[in-house]
Amino acid sequence: MFEQLEQTVRHYEEVLRELNEPNVAADPDTYRKRMKERADLEPVVTAYLKLQKEKETICDAALLLETEKDEEMRTLLKEELSAARENEEKLSEELKLLLLPKDPNDDKNVILEIRAGAGGEEAALFASEIYRMYYHYAESLHWKTETLEYNESGIGGASKITCMITGKGAYSKLKFESGVHRVQRVPKTESGGRIHTSTITVAILPEAEEVDVKLDMNDCRFDVFRASGNGGQCVNTTDSAVRLTHYPTGIVISCQDEKSQLKNRDKALKVLRAKLYELECQKAHDSEAAARKSQVGTGDRSEKIRTYNFPQGRVTDHRINLTIYNIDNIIDGDLSVLIDSLTAADQAKKLAATEAE
Repeated sequence: MFEQLEQTVRHYEEVLRELNEPNVAADPDTYRKRMKERADLEPVVTAYLKLQKEKETICDAALLLETEKDEEMRTLLKEELSAARENEEKLSEELKLLLLPKDPNDDKNVILEIRAGAGGEEAALFASEIYRMYYHYAESLHWKTETLEYNESGIGGASKITCMITGKGAYSKLKFESGVHRVQRVPKTESGGRIHTSTITVAILPEAEEVDVKLDMNDCRFDVFRASGNGGQCVNTTDSAVRLTHYPTGIVISCQDEKSQLKNRDKALKVLRAKLYELECQKAHDSEAAARKSQVGTGDRSEKIRTYNFPQGRVTDHRINLTIYNIDNIIDGDLSVLIDSLTAADQAKKLAATEAE
């Protein structure tokens, strides 16, 4: 590990030197690339240099203890030695986590797709609630949320919702949310007071750039139609909504949020690229079964990941056996405990897999 860290320090110093070179500063693409490298390497280098300092402190304090006769000074040296060893242990663990292979999608924006599943209108209502939950969570982190598609259903629910979430590290935070979310409660339409179980599916797709996906526009068909639902003045009077069909995969995407047909077309293409990118990532995951097993459980839409039980006021994440009795706050967007716990569990599994190799 330490040989790897020394190489990282040398590479970091080389990147810093290049950033000060006029030819690099004059090239926006190279400069942006080097700045990203610096941002990625800096936490590792900072932690490593702190660790080296703590090791020096331990060595110096241990040497002084061997010769020091004054009891008061010996007590101080022992306290310093104990604190340095504790810091050394913490920094070593921090470095192990920092050196884990980084998900290349972690810094990307997210396309969130929510679909009502089993449960009819109750599932549609829950879909709209979960959308608001993610909206408030994004808002708390000062991320931008942009609705791409919102198919209203019946009594205020939604059969399908697609939106773009833009913000630093959006995918790294939300990637564990993909899967089946189950709700248990008494529906508003239930007169007998019986608890019903309904489900929705959530998909978290990293936004794909043009360079990530080769998209042949000859494989695409665009149809325009008149938007429906709440969309502001004139939304229902022009053919501004767009339906995009991708022939090779059969993927169909509708966008009607914007009054401009061109903007809806651009948004539909963004969603298509994300879906095609997800398919490519899925193929890679399937060919790396062992690596997939070391993850908490991302990307599988058929996996039941979480239950929201309203009568008992609890939310249970089945992947890490975590139950939180604070359902109101969670539904209102306070997801930090769940997401932090899932991230920690994922890191622990990856560390265990790395140490077992």
